Amino acid sequence: MEERHIIVPRAARYYTLGDARTAKRVWFVLHGYGQLARYFLRSFEGLEKDLLIVAPEGLSRFYTDAGHSRVGATWMTREDREREIDDHVQYLDLLADRMLQECPQAQHGQVLGFSQGVATAARWSMHGRTALQRLVLWGGGLPAEMNVDRLQTAWKDKHVDLVAGQTDAIVTEEQGRQQDALLNAAGVPHAYHVHPGGHALDPLTLTRLLAIG
Repeated sequence: MEERHIIVPRAARYYTLGDARTAKRVWFVLHGYGQLARYFLRSFEGLEKDLLIVAPEGLSRFYTDAGHSRVGATWMTREDREREIDDHVQYLDLLADRMLQECPQAQHGQVLGFSQGVATAARWSMHGRTALQRLVLWGGGLPAEMNVDRLQTAWKDKHVDLVAGQTDAIVTEEQGRQQDALLNAAGVPHAYHVHPGGHALDPLTLTRLLAIG
């Protein structure tokens, strides 16, 4: 048995919120495991003033319930891991090219990753060619391969916001503090935020972070 790969064209779905012509900043918001981009983007409605908010959808969809009535998407699994990382990094770079071209007033991109989207956002920032000025990493874990040395090199000039929920049972506040310590050890400019909720986007915290220039 011999494993092989072939590159194929395919359609990737994304949703936008805001006016590209007047947007001063572009935010790419990456959903969590089992979510769909259009539902994830609803949490950002009303926050799009002077922004273009772009919600890409993970390339792999699946049924999330036994009755096959609900569909979700995932960014990757451990199967064929390196190829899947390459695929979604290239996908996000191509999407960013298009969105930034459509926004004449925006110079850089910002990315927010939630849950599984945290690892995707981190890997995109690490391996992609898109200039991402800020990273908001919310309720998820940094990939294991991102050690102090790699973070010192890749994120020395970026600002990172770590966000944790006090009652988050998926990624606990303690795990958030461990990531805070890792970024401190790497000398990465960052802030650590804790909101009172669980594994979800907190509206007040979200509003505050998106308003930062």
